[in-house]
Amino acid sequence: MKFKLDCSELPYDVLIALPGFQDDHFKIIEQAFPVRIKMHSSEITLESSQEIVFHQIESVLDAMVQKIAKDGAIENDEIERLCYLASRGHDLTDEFSNEKPVVKTKSGKVIFAKTSNQKRLVHAFRNEKIIFASGVAGTGKTYLAVAYAVDQLKRGKIEKIILTRPAVEAGESLGFLPGDMKEKVDPYLRPLYDALNEMLGAETVERYQEKEIIEIAPLAFMRGRTLNDAIVILDEAQNTTKAQMKMFLTRMGRNCRMIINGDISQIDLIRKADSGLIQACHILKGIDGIAIQYLDQSDVVRNPLVQKIIERYETVEQ
Repeated sequence: MKFKLDCSELPYDVLIALPGFQDDHFKIIEQAFPVRIKMHSSEITLESSQEIVFHQIESVLDAMVQKIAKDGAIENDEIERLCYLASRGHDLTDEFSNEKPVVKTKSGKVIFAKTSNQKRLVHAFRNEKIIFASGVAGTGKTYLAVAYAVDQLKRGKIEKIILTRPAVEAGESLGFLPGDMKEKVDPYLRPLYDALNEMLGAETVERYQEKEIIEIAPLAFMRGRTLNDAIVILDEAQNTTKAQMKMFLTRMGRNCRMIINGDISQIDLIRKADSGLIQACHILKGIDGIAIQYLDQSDVVRNPLVQKIIERYETVEQ
């Protein structure tokens, strides 16, 4: 069967960029679907034995056009992600709709929320006081949270960024690790440092830490404090106990926003039912000022292969 798409109304620069260099973009689609794609002038011809494929590929091409028209180009991994989502029946209509950028990194890269759930998450950052982001690895929970916090710091909306996480993992306590407290804690907080360094630069991060504008500490150090004029990000929250989560949430002071990130598929507590993240998402839903956003493998932006790995593990575990 053949299916033809008329692209004559597309701007010339979009039409030229759509196939990619030596049809690389089309080759990615052909690897993802049982289809052959040919483009002649302003007409695209799809050949496949499966009719449903035509509609899926049309949605991929529409999203690609939207992205190219917006940014002038589209990356190969973005096309792979679009193919993955389309093959599983996801609506791609708003994948590249106009979205206010979260922040600009030190290198000048503009950070946007990429998926529908990520856009909802960033919207929650901007409108709610306590935000829970529960999702699998690679969905951008920590990255977007740090990006938003840096943006608010640059704008003078807050005076401090506080990054924390439980410092006991897979049964290993900090007391058994070598070095002083900073040396013990830093390996656990590496993802937070990586995101901060990209947004601000390593020298600025170090200077801000010396001035206590950025504070990175184990969750236990939050006890007894009142956190004012700050965005506080709790990472790896699936490994908090119920008591730790309650302690953390009740540290909230004036002009404070709390972002709690976690992945309930990676709980390292002896009893998974003891996770403070699971309990909090259950008992706090419906409270004004609190948002709970779930992300899944369709929101993975780290690498398209990660989506497939997560999906296969979920199939085996179920």
